[in-house]
Amino acid sequence: MASGGSPRSDFLATDHPHAGIQRLRAGFFGHAYDPHRHETYAIGVTESGIQAFRYRGIDRASTIGMTMVLHPDELHDGHAVAPDGFVYRMLYIDAALIGAALGDAALPSVADAVGPDPALVAALDEAFEGFPDQFTSLAGAGIVGAIADRLAFRAGRQVAPRPAHHHGARLDRAREQLDAADLSATAEDLEAVSGLDRYTLARAFRARFGTSPHRYLVGRRLQRVKDAIAAGECLAEAALAGGFADQSHMTRHFKARFGLTPGRYAQLLRRSDRSAGHA
Repeated sequence: MASGGSPRSDFLATDHPHAGIQRLRAGFFGHAYDPHRHETYAIGVTESGIQAFRYRGIDRASTIGMTMVLHPDELHDGHAVAPDGFVYRMLYIDAALIGAALGDAALPSVADAVGPDPALVAALDEAFEGFPDQFTSLAGAGIVGAIADRLAFRAGRQVAPRPAHHHGARLDRAREQLDAADLSATAEDLEAVSGLDRYTLARAFRARFGTSPHRYLVGRRLQRVKDAIAAGECLAEAALAGGFADQSHMTRHFKARFGLTPGRYAQLLRRSDRSAGHA
């Protein structure tokens, strides 16, 4: 992983590839990349500025909030076209995972490399929650499934999953697994307990409970953290109570979910308690 110093310096941060998925966040203020290819799908969103690149023989430009879909083995480059540069996030996904999420159908071909797609942005936001913490199989299942569905839709294909109620009892068993005392579960665990493959489970779970299995699990763990902080435990103990590897791991997820750090949350609770005591 590398990072730049001043706000106007190029920077790049990435995690290690895990189970066919890798995340990258970067910013450039001039030339970014020479022509190159990826063996994966590259799915991204521009956070700021104008991100220009040549792809399939055409000059493209992605502005704030626009998504990018680059297919495997397609030549492209990258550069800024304005002094303010650009910042973007990109998710690299093994094409085999996209195929598996679509039931081993033909890979989707998206004609528009750049375009608005709020659902795809939401999937990328979820993928980068807690970045650069390691991507788990549970997180990957939900993200890959959601992105595969969007790529299929953009390619003019429809994924028609069975209604969530069709899997009712199986989804209940999956949620019970996520509610278990140790608050740990993998995609493999949920497949075993539900009898559903991870992509079907992720789609049906979101349809029934309004969120992915991974985000549900993180939410349960963060609730443990909030309870521990409210009980007066230190942040390190709260991280342990929530099943997080360490305090920094907990802090990244807590801030991404609630918009403030655990330390700030603890301060506000103590301030509230003092105010109540003087009332």
